[in-house]
Amino acid sequence: MRVFSGARPTGRQHIGNYLGAIRNYAELQEEYECIYCIVDVHALTTMEDALSTSRIQSNIQEMMLDWLACGLDPQKSILFVQSRVPEVLELHTFLSMITPLGWLLRVPTFKEKVRVQPHNVNYGLVGYPVLQAADIVLYKAELVPVGEDQLPHLELAREIARRFNNIFGYTFPEPEAKLTNLPLVLGLDGEQKMSKSLGNDIELASSPKETEERVMTAVTDPARRYLSDPGHPDICNIFRLHHFFNSEGVEEIARACPEAHIGCVECKKMLAGRMNACLAPMRERRENLARKPQYIREILDHGAERARIIACATLGEVKHKIGLT
Repeated sequence: MRVFSGARPTGRQHIGNYLGAIRNYAELQEEYECIYCIVDVHALTTMEDALSTSRIQSNIQEMMLDWLACGLDPQKSILFVQSRVPEVLELHTFLSMITPLGWLLRVPTFKEKVRVQPHNVNYGLVGYPVLQAADIVLYKAELVPVGEDQLPHLELAREIARRFNNIFGYTFPEPEAKLTNLPLVLGLDGEQKMSKSLGNDIELASSPKETEERVMTAVTDPARRYLSDPGHPDICNIFRLHHFFNSEGVEEIARACPEAHIGCVECKKMLAGRMNACLAPMRERRENLARKPQYIREILDHGAERARIIACATLGEVKHKIGLT
């Protein structure tokens, strides 16, 4: 079965990206035919000037380095950049002709974006879900890896595919959710989801020293003011991160923290050490790949060529169905 997923080019990836998506991408490619896309056109909906768009190419390079270093394999998956397959923009236009405006205005993420950027509510922002649907159905993907919170967005893509099929005859499989246990990784502030824009992240490619310095700034148990105070691991974000990077030590910390046998500083240093140990192989691979920019370009070129073979076949079928050929 074919899997499709895409991500905006945000540059260097952080541990939230890794735990929430990238490691899952790597696992899926062992069982499915996977297509993973860096959706650079989607990124334009929130960019407002030439300075912000000038970072796209470097962000793509950094993002692909992290993907490859974390185990995505160009021999097992198709890895490419969205705009290198222009057929997706053509299909987006066709799908926009059959998508009711009311469907798009009800999308929760659209309402959130309007709240965040009220001065830049552009046409592309409204049509974002249509382009998202085009991304998926252009490759006739049958599975899309998502968490339960993303199911409403996938359902809209299913509705668009269903509507096209009803009008013009069966063309697209309705993509199913490949439900994954995507953990909500809180940032160093312990309150909001880890995000580069919020500055509460730890980049995968950070040096061991930078990682330790970032971890040491993290908010822990807000009720614990002194070393002698008992801790509450269940409300401490550092303890949550230990589950991912120091699973062997979780039980020990769970016992020692409430009895004040371990302090927050010591707990943070333990986490930083385990995090650095876990990420060391990935960081070494990344350094080696960074010395081969031509190799990265070749991967993306070849990925786009493979993706276009599928895309051109699908678009040809679409044009025939709607009477344009």
